[in-house]
Amino acid sequence: MYRLNKWIQNTLLAVMMACSMTALYFSTPYALLKIKLFHIPVLFIIIFIFSIIIAEDVRNSFKKVFRFNNRDNKRSIWQVGVGMIFYFTQVGIVEVFFRSWMEPELGGMPLYLVIAFLNAFIMTVIYEEIFYFEEMNQTN
Repeated sequence: MYRLNKWIQNTLLAVMMACSMTALYFSTPYALLKIKLFHIPVLFIIIFIFSIIIAEDVRNSFKKVFRFNNRDNKRSIWQVGVGMIFYFTQVGIVEVFFRSWMEPELGGMPLYLVIAFLNAFIMTVIYEEIFYFEEMNQTN
């Protein structure tokens, strides 16, 4: 179960990094960066392959920055990290593959950001129920 959890997080992190870089470079005037294969940008594929290689190191770097292993209660920072991965992956996918969904607004805020936030919240709660195991030290 631990390996599956790590694999899912690394894959989502790689998708998030690839989407971010693709969205950033897709708006440039260079036609080479806009080549698509079966409606998937070739730049996304190249960056995704590179990102999947470094995803574990990126996760470990964030753990060191937030001192995850030194915390007594790891649950809250774990929830924030997993929620962030879900949120930014959804936002990146919309920005790269479904650009037409970026137009609708809700009171001036793009609707895809609101929906991604709500989805990330629900997905984090479900994901926590499946994958988060806490060692309970009950001293009564």
